[in-house]
Amino acid sequence: MSNQEHIAIIGNGIAGVTLARHIRKNSNKRISLISDESPYFFSRTALMYVYMGHMKWEHLMPYENSFWKKNRIDLVQNRVVAIHSEENKLIFQDQQEFIYDQLVIATGSIPNKLGWPGENLNGVQGLYSKQDLERLEEFATDAETCKSAVIVGGGLIGVELAEMLHTRNIPVTFLVREPYFWNNVLPKHSAELITKHIQKHGIDLRLSVHLEAIKTDGAGKAKSVIIKETQEEISCDFVGLTAGVKPNIEFLKASEITTNKGVVVDEYFRTNIKNIYAIGDCAERNYSLGNRPPIEAVWYTGRIMGETLAQTLCGNPKKYNPGNWFNSAKFFDIEYQTYGWVFPTPKEGNAHFYWKHETEEKAIEIEYNRATQEFVGINSFGIRLRHEFFDQCLKAGKTISFVIEYLKQANFDPEFFDSYEQEIKNQWKNENRKLTH
Repeated sequence: MSNQEHIAIIGNGIAGVTLARHIRKNSNKRISLISDESPYFFSRTALMYVYMGHMKWEHLMPYENSFWKKNRIDLVQNRVVAIHSEENKLIFQDQQEFIYDQLVIATGSIPNKLGWPGENLNGVQGLYSKQDLERLEEFATDAETCKSAVIVGGGLIGVELAEMLHTRNIPVTFLVREPYFWNNVLPKHSAELITKHIQKHGIDLRLSVHLEAIKTDGAGKAKSVIIKETQEEISCDFVGLTAGVKPNIEFLKASEITTNKGVVVDEYFRTNIKNIYAIGDCAERNYSLGNRPPIEAVWYTGRIMGETLAQTLCGNPKKYNPGNWFNSAKFFDIEYQTYGWVFPTPKEGNAHFYWKHETEEKAIEIEYNRATQEFVGINSFGIRLRHEFFDQCLKAGKTISFVIEYLKQANFDPEFFDSYEQEIKNQWKNENRKLTH
């Protein structure tokens, strides 16, 4: 390989940018980072804080603009519309051709559209890209321009959007098809806690309902939605579609690259084409990795994928090994963390232990093996816990009793468990579980 081998990366999200940085750390290869969304990488998870006024747009850019030139990473602002893999060639929207030696697809996700009538009207959108944020500013500037909003879909982006609109005093109706918020992910106890917390903030949360259609004002803009079950018509000036995301791979359909829901890859992120790879939200593993879904639309896994593939592209082949599952999110005022696996219904042979504070919105839910007592995973709500502690417990196969006994070691704020640690231990004992060290 020549040191000047040209690696083209489509997508400048966390996966693509991490890859570019780590290739540069380890090699002198030519790197092109291609995106039509924004010339510079930004922190997608912080988009909401710009709208809420906590941050400015420039705060979302973790690197100085000079960083890219200094590190010889060429930024190309254009949209790829086709890949001619037999010629190692990209075709841009303006019909320019772009030649590469190695290609990495890191195009991320786009919001799901499920074929609802009216889903393409003005004032109807998801919340994923910089352009989505700009459109949100246009259609939901304040309570004057947007007298009410409807959000469809009960995921993490949905609750973020509800909080964003709430900060501008825009009344929100939230349509969720599950009987509790996010109870396709959370067990019932925890889902009930979050449901009540969202309602407490004045959000009109409608459970077990489906969107039937979005109606137009006759001038190309949304004016209302129809609920399928009741045929109720809810007036609104803005509709947020947050029913999950899907890999952004439409432009690959005419190519030779094998796709399913995402770009199909092996443990080295290789596609079926020898010099083409895929990472991040758009990649779909063709092999099993424990309980992890084949497509992982999670910030930290995108970062790990970028770091891992950089090794392979720099001559040190490395398989994807993300370690134990973890994630975090925020539901208005409740911070949520998860380590290991806590399923909505315990896996066969497993059980759940749930503790909630009597008056405060603080809770933990632990999944463990009923026969061996082995700790499987924990969800925490309103409590900040250290990743390292649970990672070590999962790797060492510790019991639930060990985790509860030493929970204080996991807490960021020692004062917290001074008050509640004993309550959790007492409840565990009261449920006839034997404490072991």
